[in-house]
Amino acid sequence: MGWLVKGAVRLVERYLPDPFVLVLLLTMFVLALSIGVQGMAPMDAVNAWGKGFWNLLTFAMQMALILVLGHLVASTPLVRKALGALARKLPGPKSAIVAVTLVALLASWLNWGFGLVVGAFFARAIAREIAIDYKLLVASAYSGFLIWHAGLSGSIPLTINTPGHFAEKQIGLVPTSETIFAPFNLALVAILLVVMPLLNMLMLDRNSKLGKVKSEDEIAPVAGHGPMLNHRWPMYLGGALILVWLVPYFFGGGGLNLNVLNLLFLMLAMVLFGSASKFLGALPQAVSSAGGILIQFPFYAGIMALMQSSGLATRLAEFFVHVSTPATLPLWSFLSAGLINLFVPSGGGQWAVQAPVMLPAAQMLHVDVAKVAMSVAWGDAWTNLLQPFWALPVLAIAGLGARDIMGYCLVQLVVSGAIIGLGLTFL
Repeated sequence: MGWLVKGAVRLVERYLPDPFVLVLLLTMFVLALSIGVQGMAPMDAVNAWGKGFWNLLTFAMQMALILVLGHLVASTPLVRKALGALARKLPGPKSAIVAVTLVALLASWLNWGFGLVVGAFFARAIAREIAIDYKLLVASAYSGFLIWHAGLSGSIPLTINTPGHFAEKQIGLVPTSETIFAPFNLALVAILLVVMPLLNMLMLDRNSKLGKVKSEDEIAPVAGHGPMLNHRWPMYLGGALILVWLVPYFFGGGGLNLNVLNLLFLMLAMVLFGSASKFLGALPQAVSSAGGILIQFPFYAGIMALMQSSGLATRLAEFFVHVSTPATLPLWSFLSAGLINLFVPSGGGQWAVQAPVMLPAAQMLHVDVAKVAMSVAWGDAWTNLLQPFWALPVLAIAGLGARDIMGYCLVQLVVSGAIIGLGLTFL
């Protein structure tokens, strides 16, 4: 295991570009393929990219809010104290690697933004208490993101359970009991909850450089004595208002979607911080964690639009469909989603690209539509271990660069890909 990890780390440190440089290179690559392979006129390709540049603003705002609100909840004194207390009870590096992986996995299943941030905060809390390979520790925290799309904030299962989604006339509403809470999906989550902590622990090298990080300062409340800035009751009243809306919504049969999830986390952040001064004091850091998403998302929207306009995405997806049988369609859906995710790292955006191909294929081959949708969701989450876009918030909190962790993520990618592929085929 040691030689494999060291080789992967050296490979990534030498060749992986910065995430922003990567999106620029991907843009040029897709432009070249659209012109050279798909036969688009150069200006048509550029125009398709430019017209699509702002197509995902609403979705980008939803994603940014999930991250910001997850960051706020993870920054609350209750959560930070709990993480610190847990870190102090860990006896050594091995247990620390296992613990941070488990916490990040479970938190990501609840909410992807919360999982990214709480994993990073927990890694820092551990590194203040234990001398450890900090790069592997942060990579272990990021590996928890692997199961986000199989969890409560998965954009594909939530989208197809939201009235008015673009494929509703074709497949209707697909309840979460057939996607997130389907037995095959829960079984995969359970397997990865066991395998990923053990894998990360096995990557711990006795000869690796160990150290601690400096203690963090507590988040300072916003200075000032404005009316009710330091009182609790306005925040509690706001949280109660959200709760009054949510309770009848859920009892009336409403399901989870991105907007509802953001409301839940906003309520939690308001109540757990208690006062507006503390809430607003944590807000700048939370917002800064979403900076990479906000500046890079439009580029990926342009890439997505270009892949759609040129037919490149359809061509890729159709290739996998053509080699599929009813037994292997979920596997090929997973692999094609993993490939397309490198160019379009957005679950919702990727579903818009792949659904028009995968849904008819599922219906023609008489394969469960819900399983095919979840196979695409798993593929989208899987190659996030290689595509550094979603690692940006974790890296910002941890104070590391993408090349510091992606070597470990490459090993995680190979092992988890084999497990998920087999699971989607045989479960």
